Amino acid sequence: MGADNDTGSDRAVTAEVLLPSAWENLVRTWQELDVPEGWRAEIIEESIVMTPPPDTGHNLIASRVTKALVRAIPDDWEIFQTQGVSVPLRSSVFIPDLVVIPRERVPGGDPAEPTPIEHALLAVEITSRSNADTDRKTKLWSYAHGGVPLYLLVDRFAENGPEVMLYSNPENGIYQDTHRAPFGKPVTLPAPCELTIDSGEF
Repeated sequence: MGADNDTGSDRAVTAEVLLPSAWENLVRTWQELDVPEGWRAEIIEESIVMTPPPDTGHNLIASRVTKALVRAIPDDWEIFQTQGVSVPLRSSVFIPDLVVIPRERVPGGDPAEPTPIEHALLAVEITSRSNADTDRKTKLWSYAHGGVPLYLLVDRFAENGPEVMLYSNPENGIYQDTHRAPFGKPVTLPAPCELTIDSGEF
């Protein structure tokens, strides 16, 4: 996840090797965690990972992207910052920095119930120094295999300078289209979102 205080202090609790029923037990353990205020807990490849609260730069980017989405998406789609999405194929539950899900696909009942990843229309991750590779590799693989139509990666710590990577058109676990824009350039999202984000505001 993109939360960031750049201390590298993420904490991991490694789960036992998954048995047929272990996925449900791992998700239940995740749901019952007593997470410190402002922190987030995700399951990343069978491990529960706790991430500290984000810094101001991260929050500003999340705010600008949210405002762009609010102006463009249908009213019956929701934008979440704390909604878990389950990826059983990767033994993971992610909490994207932002995720767009149709209201009708939002789980009812238990507020901690994760949404199946195939119901997400857009996932947004904002990198931190300590978890950038997770966003660039593990989550990229998972969102593509889960059929998420759009993955927007705001990479503040890219090797060649801050950039936005837009991945779209997933097919057979691979995004067929990739667009890179350095900070300062606009990024146009195709269907289903169809909007332009000005990364100059980042």
